[in-house]
Amino acid sequence: MTHTYPPLNLEVRTPRLTLAGATDELLERLVPVVRAGVADVAPWPFDDPISLYADSPDREWRWLRGIWAGRARVDPSFWRLYFVVLQDGEPIGMQDLIGSDFAKFGTVSTFSWLAPGRRGRGIGAEMRAAVLHLAFAGLGAQEATSDAFTDNNASNRVSRALGYEPNGTSWDTRRGEVAQIQCWRLTRDVWERARRDDIELAGVRECLPALGLA
Repeated sequence: MTHTYPPLNLEVRTPRLTLAGATDELLERLVPVVRAGVADVAPWPFDDPISLYADSPDREWRWLRGIWAGRARVDPSFWRLYFVVLQDGEPIGMQDLIGSDFAKFGTVSTFSWLAPGRRGRGIGAEMRAAVLHLAFAGLGAQEATSDAFTDNNASNRVSRALGYEPNGTSWDTRRGEVAQIQCWRLTRDVWERARRDDIELAGVRECLPALGLA
């Protein structure tokens, strides 16, 4: 289905999975995963407006409200592109791409989560590689940042494997408790050296005006 709003038509395809613009239809298909519980084992993720810690059904409602609010705020000063991750056509998680004053600084950041039963199979790295291809090859990014709690070994391994370099530390909360964050930075030059040729983009050109990039 083609949507009037271009960000919902964006797709990134790799040999293993597809990132598809988070339409309401796809979000509804992902609800059972959210309802079953995403934040169910340590290391715990960030406290976040989507509230993966809340009890059902408040968890699902707040998750949807957070995405709807984020989709509505798209302008040159800030945008957040939400993607549902599909493997063999089945929704298994989300991958977001965030730009703040992107036209000025060319920097993006990423956020993602994956269904617990799909972890440990390299899917998180594939999701990140896909959205980085959109950022660098599709949108012309100059730099990508990421961060994770220092004990989130899986996320930090993904950053290291994709060429990010350590970029200091900061602090955030999870379940209201303060914990240290490891920050990461990936430059365009480093990404170019390991650039993949098996990732396809769709709908980028039509999306540029909505992001203030055309």
